[in-house]
Amino acid sequence: MTTQILDHSPAGSGGSPSSGRESFLAGVITVARLELRQRVRSTRWMVVLAVWTALLLLLTGLIRWSVLAAYDPTEAMVEDQAARMEAGRTVFGIVVFLVLSLGALVVPALTSTSINGDRAAGVLAMLQTTLLTPAQIVIGKLAAAWVVALALLVCALPDLAWAYAQGGTPVGRLVTVLALLMVELLVVCAIGLGWSAITARTSSSALLTYLTVALLGLGLPLAFALTVPLVSSLEKVTVRQFVYDSNGTTGSCVTTQETQSVFHSERTWWLLAPSPFVILADASPRPSAGASASDPLTLIRMGVREARLGRDPITDWCGPGATGGDTAADYAAREARRDRDRERLGVAWPYGLAVNLLLGGGLTAVAARRLRTPARRLPRGTRIA
Repeated sequence: MTTQILDHSPAGSGGSPSSGRESFLAGVITVARLELRQRVRSTRWMVVLAVWTALLLLLTGLIRWSVLAAYDPTEAMVEDQAARMEAGRTVFGIVVFLVLSLGALVVPALTSTSINGDRAAGVLAMLQTTLLTPAQIVIGKLAAAWVVALALLVCALPDLAWAYAQGGTPVGRLVTVLALLMVELLVVCAIGLGWSAITARTSSSALLTYLTVALLGLGLPLAFALTVPLVSSLEKVTVRQFVYDSNGTTGSCVTTQETQSVFHSERTWWLLAPSPFVILADASPRPSAGASASDPLTLIRMGVREARLGRDPITDWCGPGATGGDTAADYAAREARRDRDRERLGVAWPYGLAVNLLLGGGLTAVAARRLRTPARRLPRGTRIA
């Protein structure tokens, strides 16, 4: 491996700010090129790309076949068209989550051993003896890992396009999902890079990276579920339920006041926001008016907003048109008001994305700090050169 020696003129000592920025960028590009050349020369990387592409194609085909088989093709033409649109949105949502899940499994391997692995091989010391700054080394490694992660996303584009071609998915949803997938892959790369600088062993950094990614993806929704007993209390609620007469043949809807355990999800909904799955779903534009809300992206989007809104003040077990209950029109109007209240709350994904970016940016800053020379203290057994 060869390292290009760069002549960096400090911005405040004779060099202009623009030349300082160009010099910094040149150093980042140099490190990124070295990282990419090393990966391209590895046949193992080509095998990973081939397996990734084949696996996604196989799983997408199985998902598409399973979802379409679940819909009855004997419906009337208009209903069949609506069912096909609904099936298309369902296939697209599942494939999007599949790409995100598999990416969260593969991408950490790109950076979780980037720094401590180079330190153990004596490569990192060679870079640190050049005029490259710690920030240039870290950002260059991060940029190279992100480019490789984007290559995985490019290989997944045919699968996403296949799911999108089924119909029912707005163009805005496709564009939004692709943009956020790129950002989330960058965050995962930054998490792995940070842990590789903090820990001395590559096994420890890989494990901590996977644990952090799992915490964001599944741990926070699980924590939200575990908070149910903590934010629940016994309260009087309005309940509408159908009561039969003594003969059990006729009955009517009766409104009563009962004491029940009420889960105040509006107090802990923020635990869901940083999950990448929630970010993708909440940021995805809603399908056209009148479209079914049964696809994964829309269901999660509405579920998070329902949790943010809190419990409905009326528990209606009677349904529309029941004797003594709401008419069909009144029931629909109440559901429409609830839907407007959910939409009025606004989106939650910017808060979750901000947490993700702060976590990735913070770990990147820690990585740059750990590469400062001379180092005051190194873990026992750490190789210097």
